[in-house]
Amino acid sequence: MFVDNPQHTALPVVVPPAVLHSNQVAASTSRRSAQFEPAGAPYEYVGEELDLFAGATHWKAYVSRHIAPFLGAEVLEVGAGIGGTTRALWQPSVKRWVALEPDPRLAQRYEQSCRDGNLPARCELISGTAADMASDQCFDSVLYADVLEHIEDDRGELARVARHVRPGGHLIVLAPAHNWLFSELDRAVGHYRRYTARSLCALDPPEMQLAQLRYLDSVGLLASLANKLVLRRGTPTAGQIAVWDRYMVPCSTLLDAALAFKCGKSILAVWRKLPLVR
Repeated sequence: MFVDNPQHTALPVVVPPAVLHSNQVAASTSRRSAQFEPAGAPYEYVGEELDLFAGATHWKAYVSRHIAPFLGAEVLEVGAGIGGTTRALWQPSVKRWVALEPDPRLAQRYEQSCRDGNLPARCELISGTAADMASDQCFDSVLYADVLEHIEDDRGELARVARHVRPGGHLIVLAPAHNWLFSELDRAVGHYRRYTARSLCALDPPEMQLAQLRYLDSVGLLASLANKLVLRRGTPTAGQIAVWDRYMVPCSTLLDAALAFKCGKSILAVWRKLPLVR
């Protein structure tokens, strides 16, 4: 399934009351959301692949070309991790980038990257989840880049965030595709699921209209299938990621378009917030 709407506007999302300005990290780890952690315990990301994938420059550049048209001046990135997506998607037109990260350890690394100048000075960090955002906070775009599959109540998560999207703004979700590809790697990094066009569209955030839906990385789909059936590895090696990123991703950039974006190991969905009816 492929949906493409030429209208590229911006989207809104709400940010927690304790938004930290520029390079200040929130010490509010007591504020937690059931979406990301069990009651009474600080959330801790179980995956070990973030540093490995940080070097996947071809993939990040490819994804950036698909997402960038929907980013406005103010962006909320949910589950920002160590800043790899922030770094890849940042563009001069962005006036404010708020990174939301529930794992205190990863949040600390993100904040350190800001201090070291490895992330733009206009980045802000919130140590928490979407449930921590104040109801009057809005953004031009909200981004879940390989994050929604880690959240058990994905429908509730998007419904919560959609309430804070500005009219004409966008909610952007990039996620792993196809449950038949669910592998040891998915288990190792804490995925609840992978998505199809149908299952992702079924989340149907309120007051939003689907603007674009496409699969990405058709060649990488074969690598994921090989990992599931043959290698059965929980975490890929640096060499495997390098081969995929340097050789397979460039092939996918050509083949995906030829296949009308109907095949791939990842799926990208973009919803546009409907204008207010007066």
